[in-house]
Amino acid sequence: MNKFVGKNVVIAALSVLAGYTAGAQAADVVGNAKAGQGKVAMCIGCHGIPEYRTVYPEVYRVPMLGGQNQQYLENALHGYKGDRHFETMHAITASLSDQDIADIAAYYAAQNSSSKSNPDK
Repeated sequence: MNKFVGKNVVIAALSVLAGYTAGAQAADVVGNAKAGQGKVAMCIGCHGIPEYRTVYPEVYRVPMLGGQNQQYLENALHGYKGDRHFETMHAITASLSDQDIADIAAYYAAQNSSSKSNPDK
């Protein structure tokens, strides 16, 4: 019985350590707006159209991203990569690295709120 409890404690400790390590690596990632400019092509089709609404999976007003807070954008993209509800965004973010997310967030944070999501501007 003690061996079972001991193994659970070790497993729990290793899980916490692994989570801490992943968090520390993510904290070292710094967004680069110039690099993000080349990574937003997939965003333009929805987020580059003023007042755009999507009907899948439900009617949803798609926000313009220019001028949004960088940390907010990073948190949202990580959320969509995880379990945040919206299948299209989940599919897009599933292939993004932490660096990609930071770069995209930095790019949009550097824009102003009236900027289109066009990387050529």
